[in-house]
Amino acid sequence: MYREHTRKIRIGDRVIGGGNPVLIQSMTNTKTEDVESTVAQILALERAGCEIIRCAVPTQEAASALSRIKPQIHIPLVADIHFDYRLAIAAMENGADKIRINPGNIGSRERIQAVVDVAREREIPIRVGVNSGSLEKELVEKYHGVTAEGIVESALDKVRIIEELGYDNLVISIKSSDVLMCAKAHELIAKKTDYPLHVGITEAGTLFSGNIKSAVGLGIILYQGIGDTIRVSLTGDPLEEVKSAKRILKTLGLRKGGIEVVSCPTCGRTQIDLIGLANQVENMVQDIPLDIKVAVMGCVVNGPGEAKEADIGIAGGKGEGLLIKKGQIVRKVPEDQLLGVLREELLNWNQEQSGDK
Repeated sequence: MYREHTRKIRIGDRVIGGGNPVLIQSMTNTKTEDVESTVAQILALERAGCEIIRCAVPTQEAASALSRIKPQIHIPLVADIHFDYRLAIAAMENGADKIRINPGNIGSRERIQAVVDVAREREIPIRVGVNSGSLEKELVEKYHGVTAEGIVESALDKVRIIEELGYDNLVISIKSSDVLMCAKAHELIAKKTDYPLHVGITEAGTLFSGNIKSAVGLGIILYQGIGDTIRVSLTGDPLEEVKSAKRILKTLGLRKGGIEVVSCPTCGRTQIDLIGLANQVENMVQDIPLDIKVAVMGCVVNGPGEAKEADIGIAGGKGEGLLIKKGQIVRKVPEDQLLGVLREELLNWNQEQSGDK
């Protein structure tokens, strides 16, 4: 497994690489200069399960704001820098736990050296990021277009620049909005370096299309043992990125904890609002820290059988429904009480488990 053998890199009080758990990242979409709004969003993301947060630093004011943001949050803070090496230095001086740069747009070797010197002094890791959209003209010409091979060569060239300056506390990020190109690039680079990889499908899109592209792309990459930290990039609320990332990791067996809700597709036998009920259940279980599977079934005919692999479930009927445990019917419940009875069962279960610890 590739991730078992990548270097360990410390980001604040967290560690990625070397077989450590794959950590979930997101990025704020507030103005970083607006400290109050940025902190509020980060705290909400923390509660949702975000483990590393990145903020854009386009101005000196934003860099200075990091010193007021960091004391109020509880997860590592990454500064996202483009073009101006002075912003990278200021971000580190104001408490950034990691910086994200593309050495190709930072400028001269002397400017990159200035950034590296501060990073080395403060033991701050640098994430070297390369996107397919910013691939150098010479590499586009060499490979006759934007290709996985070109992305990898570009990234390793940037890494080599920083290594030659005497620093190797690095994380690599290579992203593309083309899912298969992105997957191939990660497969190639994982064989060429042991730096930990930050994985994501860039500019994935809206909540609908972005989730599909991210799930497919991240699924292909992570399943091969590649990737040490991930971000699901969505055009929308960053909270949705974290929810999706948690589900992707759990689906691949890379994360445990939290209730998994499964539900059947609707059919002509369905006599309840199954779609609404399933969504209500999924929202309801968010605050219950059980590592179990809950089934929501549309009819009492196939419900118990289809839900037998779940720990607990409900199956709707006409005016009433069933409470099911491990495929066995426990009792009948009036339809309007199904949700409440299920929550009560789950809370009791959680209380019993807490008492056993």
